[in-house]
Amino acid sequence: MQQMGGQSFAEMKKQQTVSQNSKTNAYVSCVANRITNALPEKKSWEVVVFESNQVNAFALPGGHIGVYTGLLQVAENEDQLAAVIGHEVAHVLARHGNEKVSRAQISGLGIQLADAALGASGVSNKDLYMQALGLGVNLGYVLPYGRDQETEADEVGIELMAKAGFDPSMSIELWRNMSKAGGDQGPEILSTHPSHSSRISNLDKLQAKVMPLYLQARKAGMKSCQLEKK
Repeated sequence: MQQMGGQSFAEMKKQQTVSQNSKTNAYVSCVANRITNALPEKKSWEVVVFESNQVNAFALPGGHIGVYTGLLQVAENEDQLAAVIGHEVAHVLARHGNEKVSRAQISGLGIQLADAALGASGVSNKDLYMQALGLGVNLGYVLPYGRDQETEADEVGIELMAKAGFDPSMSIELWRNMSKAGGDQGPEILSTHPSHSSRISNLDKLQAKVMPLYLQARKAGMKSCQLEKK
């Protein structure tokens, strides 16, 4: 899966417009790095900002994070951006992508894992791998995460952002903004996720558990990523 994630990310960087805005890149990298630095396993993650109106972000196995500039219009501050990145990183930690590949095989999409590991898969198979990872031709959730996976990612993600010194209460505001941004349907990132009300309700219930983690992290002192935007 790590090799698949790396190959898919490299392909995306060829196909999509990578942001050259140094302030935007520094800001997003600051938030993402604080999240990944809070992980038990210390390793370097690649962070790339893509120029697109999509309100979306993703993380791939192997340590890759992609954020679309459209998301920055909805995530109003570093804490809200951290809520999204924490959620996406949580999917990787929980190996939800592996489950999606298994579902793809069962669904008869014909993904050949051995071929991919050897780098011998054809173009059509590469597309299927990207779909299984949640990317696809139009970067849509061709094989969406299940409801339980989304709930787990919310729970792990909010803990990650709190440990990284980001205000977990802002996760609720973020999803309210997401709902407003797309009307009844919501933007792309919400298309296969739980309903706005159930997600917000669940995040609200988690506040008492994660707020002490946030306060502890703040006592340790954290550099504001917001400064990178100025």
